[in-house]
Amino acid sequence: MALSVVTNTSSINAQRNLSRSSEGLATSMQRLSSGMRINSARDDAAGMQIANRLTSQVNGLGVAQRNANDGISMAQTAEGAMQESSSILQRMRDLALQSANGSNSSEDRDALQKEVADLQQELTRIAETTKFGGTSLLDGTFGTKQFQVGANANETINVSLQNMSADQIGAYEVSGVGATGIGVAAVGTTLAAQLTAGVAGDTMTVNGTSVTYAAAAGAATIATAINDANTGVTATANIDVTIGNMVAADDGTLALGADSYALANYGGDIDRLAEDLQADGYDAVVNDAGTEIRLKADGVDGVEITGATAGTITLDNNNVASAPVAAVTAGNVAIAAQLDLSSSEKIGISGAAVDDILGGGMLATGGSGVLNNVETIDISGTDATGAQDAISVIDAALAQIDKSRAGLGAVQNRFSHTISNLANVQENVSASRSRIQDTDFASETAQMTKNQILQQAGTSILSQANQIPQAAVSLLG
Repeated sequence: MALSVVTNTSSINAQRNLSRSSEGLATSMQRLSSGMRINSARDDAAGMQIANRLTSQVNGLGVAQRNANDGISMAQTAEGAMQESSSILQRMRDLALQSANGSNSSEDRDALQKEVADLQQELTRIAETTKFGGTSLLDGTFGTKQFQVGANANETINVSLQNMSADQIGAYEVSGVGATGIGVAAVGTTLAAQLTAGVAGDTMTVNGTSVTYAAAAGAATIATAINDANTGVTATANIDVTIGNMVAADDGTLALGADSYALANYGGDIDRLAEDLQADGYDAVVNDAGTEIRLKADGVDGVEITGATAGTITLDNNNVASAPVAAVTAGNVAIAAQLDLSSSEKIGISGAAVDDILGGGMLATGGSGVLNNVETIDISGTDATGAQDAISVIDAALAQIDKSRAGLGAVQNRFSHTISNLANVQENVSASRSRIQDTDFASETAQMTKNQILQQAGTSILSQANQIPQAAVSLLG
């Protein structure tokens, strides 16, 4: 290589390598001091974009876990309030059962009703005051809310809460006596003839399930068809009639379900007839005056008196709003059972057949029934009628609360599993981001050490390279 004074190629080369090692050392020191492998886009443009996307996901997963935990806390708050509401309903049920006992006077039942009234108010107060933060949970305003449980849009879990006030829980009921006279006393005809004339075989839809019954089917038969269809609705066939004016001359036959009673055998003794009815499992109570029997039965198509040629016995219907029709001295009289539907949920019923069965009752061509709510419960009075009715209403209310509590329990478990999954995803995404953007201290320390040595060596070589032109002076001397 030629000896040159103007251009010191060795010095230029040493400067270039020293500059490179200085940049490498600066980069290593920046990465080691920040802990980040990517400190600007020039370090790794693609890696920076990927790392930012992963950062958004990691941060979102953290927020989603907090949201899910808030959801669990809210569900636990609502479920705890419902648990107390269940305890109140259980106490009301105990009071209703106590009031239904024949040993109680009207004063006793009035005293029991006072506690029921306070419990009714407390049920509503709990529903109106149970809140999570500023959000009311059980007063009907909550509806359905979405909980964001993911790092991206629309990754949600829905939670629904119903109104648990005393006037919003209870039994949904549908009752009817029939537009064609079914359920009303028909004079001069038998039960079979009444059903044949009044019930045309057809199909009705109950809560989305088709229920078919044949022509001339009685209420008990139709109730069985509805119950067997698993519609979520409980159907019963009920009779509530009064047998009165019984005398020794009565010679007809009283028929109730599969049981029959020859009136001529009783000689006008209404008490003995009541005893035989009771022995067969029917609810038959003679009034204080000893003049009539209040007969209640379920699971039968109806009640009738047939073949009467003498006597004055009457069969009156207590279920219909219209004036009851009495039996005639001679001939037949029949009253078909009333079909009652009950459910803890709304009852959706439709179809042409509905008019035959329920047309004279609460529904004409369909609907959702009427809510017999807890707020209307009254277990006072001279008899146990109110207490007996209250039990079915309370049972339906308990079923509604139990269903809501079960839903909250399920959503709490769902939130818990969601949190576990979010934590797992967050862990793995964080690990992936770390591999992209975090500094590998072992590798970077080795790199820095190399660059430090190269810098020291480069400085030394540059110093020596700068001495090369001095050789020319020696030649000149």
